[in-house]
Order: sequence, then structure tokens, then C-alpha cells
Amino acid sequence: MNIDSIHNGIVIDHITAGNSMKLYQLLHLDRLDCPVAIIKNAQSRKMGRKDIIKIDAELDIDLDVLGFVDPGVTVNVIRDDKLIEKRSVHLPARMTNVLFCKNPRCITSTEQELPHIFVLTDADTRTYRCVYCETKGE
Repeated sequence: MNIDSIHNGIVIDHITAGNSMKLYQLLHLDRLDCPVAIIKNAQSRKMGRKDIIKIDAELDIDLDVLGFVDPGVTVNVIRDDKLIEKRSVHLPARMTNVLFCKNPRCITSTEQELPHIFVLTDADTRTYRCVYCETKGE
């Protein structure tokens, strides 16, 4: 398989095998007008199998989404064919408008313009709760 290298853009690497499509949807990569390559089940010495997403454009990636879905990913920023920055992503302590509160009594149900804010309450179980009503996020 031959996937061209990118000249200016982002490579999301070390994605747990099978998570790339979920990230593609949550990051709204389908709305981009640039080439986006998804490599599924690539061999990895470190992980066994992994997914990779290559985006041939410079853009801001929502690191909270990445950290929530797959906290072990790395984000590589490429400029002029060179790796200029490598970021590790971790489980975010707070997320805004990534999860949406399902509690019909929550204030976010009646006040539509309020942001949906969730905080990490248990890192071991990756549990997030709504800051307004403390409903567990799903």
C-alpha cells in the first residue's frame, strides 16, 4: 500500500486499532476540503496494530476529543516535510461540547445555548459527569 507523505498538516498516530472512524466523525474531518487518509490496522512494534489519520492541511485539532476517545494518541505537526512538533494526548480533566447531557431535567435541556461541560470524576473508569446536574456522561 502506498500512502503519500504530507507536506504541511497533521498526523494522528498511535490510535488504538478500530478507533480511527470514531475520531474521524467526532473531529468532523468529513467537512474538510483537503485530503484525509485513514490507515486501519497498520502494524506497530509498540502496539501490535494501530490506526493512523493523515490530514494534508494545517488545522486546530480538538485535543479533548482525542484524549477522551483514545488518550494514548500522538499528534505530529508537519511543516515543509519536517516534523516540527509532537504532542502526547492525555485524558482531559474537563470537556466542553464533546459529550452532551442526556438528563431531561438538566439546565442544558431548557437553556439550549449553555455549553455542555463535563468534568473527569474518576480517571480509572474514565467517568465524566455534567457540571450542572452531575449526570454521568456516555
